[in-house]
Amino acid sequence: MGMDIHQESAAVKGLTALAAEVRHDLARLNHPPNPWTLPVEGPDRRPALDVLVVGAGMCGQTAAFALLREGVSNLRVIDQAPRGAEGPWGTFARMETLRSPKHLTGPDLGIPSLTFRAWWEAQAGEEGWRDLYKIPRLDWLRYLLFVRDVVGVPVENDTSLVRLWPAEGLVGAAIEGPGGSETVHARKVVLACGRDGSGGRRMPPFATGAEGRLFHSSDPIDFSRFRGGRVAVLGASASAIDNAATALEAGAAQVTLFVRRSHFPQVNKSKWAAFPGFLRGYAALDDARRWAFTTYMMGEGTPPPHESVLRCTRHPNFSVRFDEGWSGIEERPDGLVIETAKGRHSVDAAVVAVGFDIDLTRRPELEAFRDAVLTWGDRVSPAQAAANPEAARFPYLGDGMQMLERVPGQLPELGLLHVFNWGVTLSHGALAGDIPGLGIGATRLAHALVRDLFVSQADAHFPRLVAHEDAELAPTPFFVEREAR
Repeated sequence: MGMDIHQESAAVKGLTALAAEVRHDLARLNHPPNPWTLPVEGPDRRPALDVLVVGAGMCGQTAAFALLREGVSNLRVIDQAPRGAEGPWGTFARMETLRSPKHLTGPDLGIPSLTFRAWWEAQAGEEGWRDLYKIPRLDWLRYLLFVRDVVGVPVENDTSLVRLWPAEGLVGAAIEGPGGSETVHARKVVLACGRDGSGGRRMPPFATGAEGRLFHSSDPIDFSRFRGGRVAVLGASASAIDNAATALEAGAAQVTLFVRRSHFPQVNKSKWAAFPGFLRGYAALDDARRWAFTTYMMGEGTPPPHESVLRCTRHPNFSVRFDEGWSGIEERPDGLVIETAKGRHSVDAAVVAVGFDIDLTRRPELEAFRDAVLTWGDRVSPAQAAANPEAARFPYLGDGMQMLERVPGQLPELGLLHVFNWGVTLSHGALAGDIPGLGIGATRLAHALVRDLFVSQADAHFPRLVAHEDAELAPTPFFVEREAR
């Protein structure tokens, strides 16, 4: 939000008042409820966590908030990035505005005063909301931080997950934080590490070396270094277009977008799927129909937003080369040569913007579990897997987004790991990554974790039921005081 000093002061007052309103609304909803889980010791005889949430971006913080709403407070939420750099919004996302319509909800979990609209109106008023076209990217980040702070999600920044392992019915986790290394044990682990946490960055096999000139779109890139130079971008995604636009706006003399397709996709098929019936019902479909829905959408591709395209086409020094993927990259002292089937192109820098792979076996922190993970490739025919290799690598998840064993009984602790990033899409739909399904996804995840946490301790809860004494017919202190008045 661009504001003068008076507008900024009014915005601060508005947010202060909104924070008080949110806290009042949460109190009306009896938040936070009383904790109800029972203590568990780890193999080291130290108290174990109920849940370790790995990742504190949009998905991680919303999952943690959903758990807090259910009385699960014995949790930790860690993120390797410093505050404000969790997820893509303040780092490698380079769009001006979000693709999603401004009215969508999710991180609020159904609390009106926690919606983005409430946050915006607290600063700009109802007229400001009417005048808003789409959500500016950095304002979305500021909004997420507001939600985190006002609801009390306890995020530990600059703290990384190193590895996980099965530990006598629990999950052991080695983490590195400002205070050094430590080992914790948890009854459940939620993997909310974003697109990268689903596998890793996708790079062509020939795209190696050339440090400082060859980048993945998720890298920190100082485009001003290439002012007056030539920049090549590979990809047809929103990320590719936004990287090209950022290079143009930084003063690149020539930016060329290389697209393997013959044209941009024209229709965003996944937009059709953003209605309650699909988001809530998709996971109940049989494998054949889930596979058909999602592989169709994946095959159709997603067009870049028209706003992003206009950012590029307003520059006369921007061009697109369709039907021209890269086949090699040659590094030279003064730059790079991009090789394609149609020719060679000398550039000063190149950006690969073809997204992220889905492949949990690539994640180093999952080394102790990777051989046991059931994937969609194990559930469909070899021909289907060969025709859709990316879809085949998605983990095949249970009803609570938990990983399942390829061989039942091989590694039971695998089911204590719950995925809450793009890896859920084949099994549950786009409930952990895209804003429309976020609230449904976080609530489904939290309900499954609460169910499992209770069921695993049901026998210990029963004697607490028997010992419960709260005489309903005895007068309460409030009743006695009222009668005395």
